[in-house]
Amino acid sequence: CAGTMQSPINIETSKAIFSPQLRPIQLSGYSLPASQQLKLENNGHTVVLKLPNSLTITGGYAQQYRAVQLHLHWGSPVGPGSEHTVDGKRFAAELHVVHYNTKYDSFEAAWSRSDGLAVLGAFLEVGPRENPYYQQILEHLYEIQEKGDEVFVPGFNITGLLPEHLHLYFQYNGSLTTPPCYQSVKWMVFNQTVMLSREQMLVLVTSLQTEHHQPLKNNYRPPQNLNGRWVLASFKSPMSRERQVPMGHTSSSFQAGDVLAVLFGVLFAITALAFLL
Repeated sequence: CAGTMQSPINIETSKAIFSPQLRPIQLSGYSLPASQQLKLENNGHTVVLKLPNSLTITGGYAQQYRAVQLHLHWGSPVGPGSEHTVDGKRFAAELHVVHYNTKYDSFEAAWSRSDGLAVLGAFLEVGPRENPYYQQILEHLYEIQEKGDEVFVPGFNITGLLPEHLHLYFQYNGSLTTPPCYQSVKWMVFNQTVMLSREQMLVLVTSLQTEHHQPLKNNYRPPQNLNGRWVLASFKSPMSRERQVPMGHTSSSFQAGDVLAVLFGVLFAITALAFLL
């Protein structure tokens, strides 16, 4: 896990670059009937909800991404535990919905490829009322307290776990945040947070145990160095830079050297024209 494109990162909003090429995220098949049973598991590191392959990201990208699972990262009763941070702020918890690129036959075939995965990230905070969508998961945590425990839960609208505005997000190229830390993830981290009640958050951070029968808490990786990567934003904000990323470039391929090359080229052309005149 010592690569140069590791995750999570601290998102500095003043350095995020607005990219008009980032389209609103469109989801398909996310509303599941209660008759469809979903496996909920404690794997000793987090709680995982396995998702049917009918869930896909269909908008915003030339390639389709198919869902595999979702899981959570959290802190403790006395501290926050999101993986990504924004301007140095860590949120109470973070949801990750993992998808793989359908150009590959399976998640296992895709997860080590540079364009193999796409993960939706959403920050969770404490709010004034109970969140009915997260309750579909949280009310079953007492059944899977120990590592390896699993239970089947009724299907529900998975979209409800995400923020309302799916068109507001940051994007960068990074990695899985647990070993083997493959640098294969196109991260889309939403700018809007999701609210859970204080009681729900307490259930999340106190219910599960590790393989050593210790409380499962603070299961987040600290921020990693950007190492020259750019963080793009699908929206303009007072804190973000107005410079736009040219068509055909991504957060990993368009670097500061490209900007300098363009600037020097323009200056050279102006100088040459002035000389001729």
